[in-house]
Amino acid sequence: MPNLRDVKQRIRSVKNTQQMTKAMKLVSASKLRKAQEAIQTARPYAHKLRDVMNHLVARCNKDLHPLLDNRTGNRVLLLVVTADRGLCGGFNSNIFKMTQELIQENSDRDISLFLAGKKGFDFFKNRPYKIEDKYLGWTKNFDYLKAIEIGEILANLFMENKTDRIYMVYNEFKSIIQQEVIREQLLPIVPEEAEDGDSLTDYIFEPDEEAILEDLLKRYMTTQVYRAFLESSASEHGARMTAMDAASRNAKEMIGKLTLFYNRTRQAYITKELIEIVNGAEALKG
Repeated sequence: MPNLRDVKQRIRSVKNTQQMTKAMKLVSASKLRKAQEAIQTARPYAHKLRDVMNHLVARCNKDLHPLLDNRTGNRVLLLVVTADRGLCGGFNSNIFKMTQELIQENSDRDISLFLAGKKGFDFFKNRPYKIEDKYLGWTKNFDYLKAIEIGEILANLFMENKTDRIYMVYNEFKSIIQQEVIREQLLPIVPEEAEDGDSLTDYIFEPDEEAILEDLLKRYMTTQVYRAFLESSASEHGARMTAMDAASRNAKEMIGKLTLFYNRTRQAYITKELIEIVNGAEALKG
């Protein structure tokens, strides 16, 4: 028969784990509210700015800025946004899967990685992939200034002709229980296409086309990077909250089973001792 002390120790261990998962769920729920408010505020502006840039790129002179250069090379840079910590379900593994699928689909291209998040760096550093740069610890106090820094790094890599295309791979926040892995082209900007029979509307630039593009392109890079990281942050907290809730429920179920097993085993010990006492008494009488 099993040792009751070991069973009791296991019950205590599972209860401690349950307390931790409940605490992590509450922390993630608190952080999720802030992250959700941030992405809901930033998302409309980022989408509208992207649409504006798509309109402008189709109408402006591509020679006015190096970020408008639509190259035909095969060098691709993937900005892969993951978390710095685990215990968030399939949040990180889904990003790894999508990134590896993209690499396999574009095996004829020269692909390099810009890894944001410790989990992504830990996963890819021991695999035969080219890592262009990394940005660890972004999940702690991420703000617009950090997005400016990352946007400038990506823009410089493109303008210095070190890459021909830049994609972002990240989790887009849908709801607490749903996150969707997105692959989105950041550079070059995809121009708007005119519908059949229609022509593109011309714009009048003030003060001039070059000054407008210089300001909007910087703003575009920062805003799109900022939105992707906010989407990832909200998705991470939602995924961790869901995972910790499931872990807490599993722990509760396990505690119930172990407690029942403990009580049955204890009753068996008591019954065995009673039988031994009765048998001993009968033997003395004999």
